[in-house]
Amino acid sequence: MPVESALVALIPEAERVVGGFRARFDPSAAAGVPPHITIIYPFKLPSELSIGDIQKLSEMFAGTPSFRVRFTRTGTFPAVLYLAPEPAGPFLQLTNNVSRLFPETPPYCGKFADIVPHLTVAHSGDAQELARIAEDFRRQTASCLSIDADVNEVVLMDNESGRWQVRYRFPLEA
Repeated sequence: MPVESALVALIPEAERVVGGFRARFDPSAAAGVPPHITIIYPFKLPSELSIGDIQKLSEMFAGTPSFRVRFTRTGTFPAVLYLAPEPAGPFLQLTNNVSRLFPETPPYCGKFADIVPHLTVAHSGDAQELARIAEDFRRQTASCLSIDADVNEVVLMDNESGRWQVRYRFPLEA
């Protein structure tokens, strides 16, 4: 597995709803990544991160207000079932802020013109299987798909040890 890092907002409140599906259908869960919204992936390699980089991130995040988010609906991309955060704007702002500080690390290597904040529930390369997973998820969560979370930090994770781990925590402005 190549060594990578990512800046993410962890959403532990989602585990009770998405944990079982992520365990079965999202390989990142098995690799140690908890429920999250990606801010920047991939970010700098751990070996390339400097104290100055960490300081810049720390200052930028400290000047960004924390916020509350809710998840009540699903969405799909090709091969992905996800929960949509409401509001999505604060996540986009975090992504844009990091992109301005580190233009050499565009989100998803610049593959997508539009970034859509999302919390991945499942992956499948088979469209029919993804539709079945989505229907099963909707059926099982019909009475409990309302997740509220406070986003008060962004974390830097990497898989240098072979599993994804939090390396740095960057508190947002209270």
